[in-house]
Amino acid sequence: MTSRGATTRPHRAPRGPGGTTDTLLYARPGIIVTVERFTVGRTSWRVAELTHLRTGRGPHDRVAVRAVVVTATMVGGVGLLLGFTGGLHRLTAGAYLILGGVFLVPVLLALAGDRWRPPAYELWGRRRSEDVLLFSSDDERQFGQVTRALRRAREMHRYGGWEDSPTLVDPWRPTR
Repeated sequence: MTSRGATTRPHRAPRGPGGTTDTLLYARPGIIVTVERFTVGRTSWRVAELTHLRTGRGPHDRVAVRAVVVTATMVGGVGLLLGFTGGLHRLTAGAYLILGGVFLVPVLLALAGDRWRPPAYELWGRRRSEDVLLFSSDDERQFGQVTRALRRAREMHRYGGWEDSPTLVDPWRPTR
């Protein structure tokens, strides 16, 4: 008796040039890394064309940066106004402590902004002598998995598969 409904079938890798199967290294919705292709969304690149892979962090959140700039400008303006009017000489010790605490507001805003909305992780590469943003993610774990899969794809493509991987081949040593 067979049950009707969803069934799972083994993944069939797409056939590459020459009828060989293309090894799947990473697959999540919208991201596929094979030995031959790296696909993110609707954009796809041939792995052989990608060189100079590097990672970095994206820009800081614009709202946090604006909040820091506005707060720092306001605090600096108040400090300058008090300095030019001679008001700093008439302040008490408690007022200096409050003013010092207010000067910490931009620093705290910057730290909070980076904590709540950290800069995205970015994977860059060169394709035909042009720098291209290949992948960007807020999730550090997913970013690491995609980056490792793409680097494995580059190694497999360069060395012809797992059998010829540089970790499996005895290193060349000069004779003395």
